Formats: sequence, C-alpha cells, structure tokens
Amino acid sequence: MTYSAFDHPYLSGLLGDEAVAAEFSVAADIRAMLSFEAALARAEAQHGVIPHAAADRITEACRGFSPDVAALRRTTAIDGVVVPELVRQLRLAVGEAAAEHVHFGATSQDTTDTSLMLRLKAIAELFAARLGTVVSALEDCDRQWGQRPLTGHTRMQPAIPITVADRLRSWVEPLLDHQDRLEAMEGDLFAVQFGGAAGTLEKLKDKADAVRETLAEELSLIDWPQWHSQRSAIADFVHLLSLITGSLGKFGQDVALMAQAGDEIVLSGGGGSSAMAHKQNPVAAEVLVALARFNATQVSGIHQALVHEQERSGAAWTLEWLLLPQVVGATAASLRLAADLAGNIRRLGRL
Repeated sequence: MTYSAFDHPYLSGLLGDEAVAAEFSVAADIRAMLSFEAALARAEAQHGVIPHAAADRITEACRGFSPDVAALRRTTAIDGVVVPELVRQLRLAVGEAAAEHVHFGATSQDTTDTSLMLRLKAIAELFAARLGTVVSALEDCDRQWGQRPLTGHTRMQPAIPITVADRLRSWVEPLLDHQDRLEAMEGDLFAVQFGGAAGTLEKLKDKADAVRETLAEELSLIDWPQWHSQRSAIADFVHLLSLITGSLGKFGQDVALMAQAGDEIVLSGGGGSSAMAHKQNPVAAEVLVALARFNATQVSGIHQALVHEQERSGAAWTLEWLLLPQVVGATAASLRLAADLAGNIRRLGRL
C-alpha cells in the first residue's frame, strides 16, 4: 500500500505513468543534482574560480558516483534537504585534492531547484508531444464524422442542431493553445538556480554573473538571477498543467454525457461491471473529469507555496515538494487517458 494513487500497486494501472514516475525517481533526481555539481565545477574553472584540474576530477567523479541512499534518507530527516549529505559523499569520492572545490559558492537550494528544472523541462517536452497525439486523434475524428449532426446542449438541455465538427472544435482549440504555451515555456521558464547562501553569490564576487551564465549554458537552461524565494515560474507551470487537465476534463465530461445519450457516440475499450455484464463504462472519460478537479484543487496549494519568508523558506519549499509531483502525475495520466479515449472513438454523431 502507498500514500499515492499514482504509484499504488493497482490504482497506478489507471492513474500511473512510468515516464513521469521515472523523472521523479531517486535515480533521476540524483543524476540531475550531479549534473549540476559537475557543470558548476566546469563553469567555475572556465572563469578562474577553481582550478581546471579540480573541475575535471569533479566531472569524472560525478559520472560514476553512486551515493549511499540510506544515508541520504537518514540525514534528510535531520537537515530537511538531501544535498548536504550528497555533497559530503561526493567530496569523499572526489578525493582530498579537489574536495574543497565541490559545490563551491552554491547552496542546497541551488542543487535541488536546478535538478527540478532539468526534470520539468524533460516532462514539458513529453507533455507537448502527448498533446499533439490527442489533437491528431481528434482531428481524425473530424475528418471521418465532422459533418454529421448532433444536438447542441446548453445548460444541460437540448438547444439547436450542430455538427460533430462544432463539438470537436471546443475540444481541440484549447489543446492547441496549451501546446503552444507549453512549447514557449521551454524557452522562457526552465531556469538555472544559482544564488549561494542567501542569493548574493558572495563567494564568487565579480565573477558571479559570468559563472551563472556559463552554468546555464552547460545545462541548457535559462540564465536567471537567483529565484530562491520567487516561485512564480513553478506556479505558472502548475497553472498551465491545470488548464491542460481542465480542457481534457471537459472532453471527458462531454464524452460521458454523449455515451449516456446513447446515439451520439460509439466507444470501444469500456470498463466492465462486477454486477452488470452488459455495461461498458466510460472509465477514461470519468477519470479525466476527476483529474481535472484534482489539479484545480492543487493550484491553490501551489499559490500558498509562493509565500517564502525572507531569503528562503523551508515550509513553503516543503509544501511545493508535496504538491508538484502530484500535479505532474495527474497531468501525465490525463494526457495518456485522453489519447486512449480519443483513439477508442468508433463513431461520432447521429447516423
């Protein structure tokens, strides 16, 4: 039994997503944190902050380093963050000659937040591709049945005749907009985090901006001044994910209502009932509605996590850790189920 439905032994069959789970795994987080530490060493060496030999040794050690995860768990319970123990272990692996140059000028939040940005950037690329898959399936529906008649409904009551294309337009157009916004985010949201102890990069003095710029280039992230206590980028990302699941929830709700009507849609792949063998429940459509509502409730929590006191907040940061993976997991499930549902439409409109 687990706390989360997204990795539950059997609920994950409905709500889980292996690709996104992998990005939130211990292995992915450690890999991204080590990428930050190696890139930081190279950037600092390039600008004369640490010796090139030290940077080479740190980079080499990061490539093959496998930390003691049990020790990371024990010390995180005390430190509230994994990085101090990770850096301690990495310094031992690097060896005395270069150990003092590991993590130079950085703080735990720099490593942790940059790891998150590297992984969210990969997830954004995955989600943009999945949106394209859903759109393509719905466009196929338009080509096959777009001119067939439907009854338009307003306020849950029959209104005037419309076409399948009219209904499909309300499903597809928001998804195209979300896809554009998601692709734009890849170029202006995923930023390196590098501010040092209190955001001032005091140890790097006049080389701070140049090192941060090079560090961002090394990691293919945006160069922003530190954003330790300024979390609007996270909130923007979550807001867009909630818009995506909201639009897919509208698709799911419409499909469920059309299936209830009985003559407007034919679906394959419905779910069975333990009591009524004749039923084909529109499971994917129902879950899309649930996931939309789930993400809508998480947005308020992420907005609570915007409130960082002074230069760093342990409380707001922890709240973000609790909520953000759930929002991403819900979005992953929603996109997967929407693609399945759109692909399982066998007819739209009345004959």
